[in-house]
Amino acid sequence: MTNICHLDLQPIGKRVEVPAGTNLLDACQQAGVELVAICGGAGICGTCRIRLLKGKLTDFSMTEMEELTEAERAAGLRQACQMEILSDLVIEIPPESLSAPQRLSIEGRDADFEWDHSVIETREVEVAPAALTDLRPDTTRVLDALKEAGAPGKYRFDPEGVKALSGVLRGNDWRATLAIRNDEEIVAVLPPGTPAFGLSVDIGTTKVAAYLVNLKSGETAAKTGAMNPQIAYGEDVISRIRYINDHPADGLKTLQGRVVETLNNLLEELGRDAKVKREQIVEAVVVGNTAMHHIFAGLPVKQLGDSPYMATVGEAMNIKARDLGLNLAAGGTVYLPPNIAGFVGADHVAALVGAGLHNVTDTVVALDIGTNTELSLYHNGRHWTCSCPSGPAFEGAHIEDGMRAAPGAVERVRVEGDEVQIHTIGNVDAVGICGSGVLDTIAECKKMGLLTPKGAFTGEHPRLRGSGVNAEFVLVPAARSKTGRDVRMTRKDVNEIQLAKGAVRAGAEALLDVAGIKAEEVQQVILAGAFGTYLDLDSAIGIGMLPRTERNRYQQIGNAAGTGARRMLVSREQRQIAETLARDVEFVELAKHPNFTKIYAQALLLS
Repeated sequence: MTNICHLDLQPIGKRVEVPAGTNLLDACQQAGVELVAICGGAGICGTCRIRLLKGKLTDFSMTEMEELTEAERAAGLRQACQMEILSDLVIEIPPESLSAPQRLSIEGRDADFEWDHSVIETREVEVAPAALTDLRPDTTRVLDALKEAGAPGKYRFDPEGVKALSGVLRGNDWRATLAIRNDEEIVAVLPPGTPAFGLSVDIGTTKVAAYLVNLKSGETAAKTGAMNPQIAYGEDVISRIRYINDHPADGLKTLQGRVVETLNNLLEELGRDAKVKREQIVEAVVVGNTAMHHIFAGLPVKQLGDSPYMATVGEAMNIKARDLGLNLAAGGTVYLPPNIAGFVGADHVAALVGAGLHNVTDTVVALDIGTNTELSLYHNGRHWTCSCPSGPAFEGAHIEDGMRAAPGAVERVRVEGDEVQIHTIGNVDAVGICGSGVLDTIAECKKMGLLTPKGAFTGEHPRLRGSGVNAEFVLVPAARSKTGRDVRMTRKDVNEIQLAKGAVRAGAEALLDVAGIKAEEVQQVILAGAFGTYLDLDSAIGIGMLPRTERNRYQQIGNAAGTGARRMLVSREQRQIAETLARDVEFVELAKHPNFTKIYAQALLLS
């Protein structure tokens, strides 16, 4: 009997079963995951590279020995066409090896705003040429010129940024543009008239969004995104903390290195798109939940994974980019906004800044929905917040035919009588189903009377087969799917979404309970984050995922954390708002809420 091997393809989140001995490129194609293979699998183009993270493959072929360097082989790189599967595998597919990119939510509602004090100010200076009668050092000449021009600060040069000074002055008739941080530090010396730029980054548990911003105008010059490569080491923050704890010698360094490598790749892409040089990028703001924040900064996370889930650092941090390995200008600085408590981190602070909620007077619930969901409630001048581990089911993980939002993922479902209408990302043949598609399917089945409030299938439908725990609803028959297999939603899938949506609803209800108000009193429900952007509101409301209020009170605002990070990149006032917000908010630990078990049990129901 042929052994069956389980293949886990990351960061797509697609899981398949194949017989042992199957060629890996063939297995990926059978799963509907198209790798770039220009030579058709002959092994001569090197475009189908993957990284082996766990499991056993056949030995390196002669072709791989020639095409891959020793360092690449040591790092786990292989050519998919050149090996066979010998055991269960976890594979990471680099973005350049995928023929179609995943969908990444990097857009956010970004209304114009004004600021009085820039983080980075650029000043033009002109100094007298050096002469035997004037032996002042170049730094003194520049500082004297600033003083004579009435510049307000007491300035100092960054020891790395100053290295460009002499060359710039002598190459540009003794003129230069200075990038000055907070009226204190000259972090870069640029040719006259050269604009300064900044990088803002939202490191999500699953995805990374990056923006290149003109620091004078605040305009976004370029934006891009990528999957968080740490997914290969765990789909949620607890799994990644466990990996680090299990690898004390190099676990933290490995995960930090992977995300910094991704940011440097995005920096290169942004600079190329906007025609901006590295030395012009002088400031960065990086946000993420507490775990992503700590891993990026190289801070200990062991205590974060154990009760009572304590952060190492809560205050805002300023770190030189060179100390993190981030490829900004030589004197560039990274600003990390404050964390709040537990897993409510700088990304939620940034989302609240981006949504402009610091001056809100309405009763507002704000949710940043993802693998780790953060929630805030504003009411009568007070602000409460909490986090709930909604898990990766919203990203298609732990779903039988689930996958992340990539071409071929079923993202919209409508059931009309016996007919099932689906829409896939990219409008191509179905490969699997992503989180929004599962949510739609549950809502439609509930509306048709095919699901009980407890998540059990009931009734009859041409697409419903099996019974009890083995019941499943067929979205796409095998004859119409790209993989030649049915794309289904199983009873287990329904239960996974119940756990995820139940966590979100219970978090919101717990905050309402602490404030002593009912859902009907909420005047705005703001949904942020990638999943909050793409879910169908009626489906989410229909299965009881969101606090129930009037339909016109819900807003989907996209990547608010990215918007907030961009605002903090240019404005000192926005950074102050963030730091005040994090200091004044009241954190609610759901595990200590006296009614949380009852609230959560009720929130699990599809009602």
